[in-house]
Amino acid sequence: MKKSKNTWLNDIDVVFEQDPAARSRLEVIFTYSGVHAIWAHRIAHWFWKKRMFFLARLISQISRFITGIEIHPGAKIGQRLFIDHGMGVVIGETCEIGDNVTIYQGVTLGGTGKEKGKRHPTIEDNVLIASGAKVLGSFTIGENSRIGAGSVVLKEVPPNSTVVGIPGKVVLQDGIRVRGDLNHDELPDPISDKFKELEVELASLRKELAHMKNIQQKEMSE
Repeated sequence: MKKSKNTWLNDIDVVFEQDPAARSRLEVIFTYSGVHAIWAHRIAHWFWKKRMFFLARLISQISRFITGIEIHPGAKIGQRLFIDHGMGVVIGETCEIGDNVTIYQGVTLGGTGKEKGKRHPTIEDNVLIASGAKVLGSFTIGENSRIGAGSVVLKEVPPNSTVVGIPGKVVLQDGIRVRGDLNHDELPDPISDKFKELEVELASLRKELAHMKNIQQKEMSE
């Protein structure tokens, strides 16, 4: 689909590219809470930049009550952000989000304490953050990266990376460019991989122990 020049139309167009359930512009405009939250944020952010902080926060809170998505009016959001089933999404004040970013439900882009200044993550272009992931702290998630469901990311992520686990670890890097069609069930699982390694090692030890027992029994019988 051709990219629209208008920011507000971009917010609609990206829904059709990312969500096969979308049927019409009218449906997107009136029923997609992610779009509502983004539009409310664009208005709140305008007031925030004009230093009309109370009004900006009021709009943000009303949007949170209606959509279940909390975006601080100070956050900077680029073009074509797609928030899918956005209930529980939290985006902090100093968070910066690039273009063509996809965020699923339950994602937190937050801080780690009461530090001043930049305390929330920077999300570069074409990043996908899956359901329930937490990205906490002032660091950058590199472009074209994807964060697996339920991961807790506490440090910098290089471009073109896949991160999974608690704490989040890079398991793929510099592979094929990541698009917004993440198959959650195909993500690498480092914990499962480690268990498999242990199972192989345990099987080897059992085999070696059985062999030693056989030798010992032969020696005793002689």
